[in-house]
Parts: sequence; C-alpha cells; structure tokens
Amino acid sequence: MARKKINKRNEIQPDPKFNDIVVTKFINTLMIQGKKTVAEKIFYSAVETAGQKAGEDGLKLFKKALENVKPVLEVKSRRVGGATYQVPVEVKPFRRRSLACRWLVDAARSRGERTMVDRLSGELLDAFQGRGVAMKKREDVHRMAEANKAFAHFRW
Repeated sequence: MARKKINKRNEIQPDPKFNDIVVTKFINTLMIQGKKTVAEKIFYSAVETAGQKAGEDGLKLFKKALENVKPVLEVKSRRVGGATYQVPVEVKPFRRRSLACRWLVDAARSRGERTMVDRLSGELLDAFQGRGVAMKKREDVHRMAEANKAFAHFRW
C-alpha cells in the first residue's frame, strides 16, 4: 500500500476569450495579489499588440513563443556519497509549461518598456523569434544539462 498521498492537480477553467487552459495558466502566473481582471487585460492587450507587430494571429504567436521557451532538460542535485552532483534529467510536460510561463513573465517584468503590456508583447515577440531573456534562460539551463552529461548515470 502506498504511504504517500497522490497529488491531485486542480482543474483550471479555460479563459473566456480564447477558451484555452494554457492561456488561463499563463494569466494566473502573470497575476499579482489576486487581481485577475488586471492580468487578463494585460495579457489580451499584449497578445493583440504582438500579433499586430508580427502580422500574425496573436494566439498562435503566444503558443509558438511558449513552445520555443519550454525546456527539454534541466539539472537536479543528487547527493551520492559525500558529493553533490548536478544530474541532467528530462522535464515533465506540466513542469515544462510552468517553467516557460514563469520565465516569460519574469523576463517581461525585467524589461525597460513603460507599461507591462509593452513589456510582455516585446518579450513574446522576442521568444517567437528565438531571442530574448526567456530564451537565454532556456539556453543556460540546456547548457548546464549538457555540461553535466557525464553524471547522467546517477539518474534514478
């Protein structure tokens, strides 16, 4: 009999405009202090602005940007004997999406534009084109995993 309680994930309702669960997850990541309507306005405006700048559908641009930022590998610390090794492991799909959302929001917040709409739309455009701070974060994580490939046999 299992001793550990199985983790149940909460059901997330799709967003009202695009009827998409991934968009809701991103809006929840963007939200500060429970102000969901503010986060929704920022997201929808940013997606629309980015879509107009790129000359493409905003939702497709967002999905492609998110897909570009998703990491495939990451490193986890494993203690073997007296030493701690950085062991490269594959990222589970749920965590992959969560990391991509978090990195995009953090990168947008660190940008220098005046409003959050401009910051987020700029970061989405950069991620769509394969550049930007969020893409750099993904490349750094992949580089760390590649550098520690020698310790992959410690994976379990």
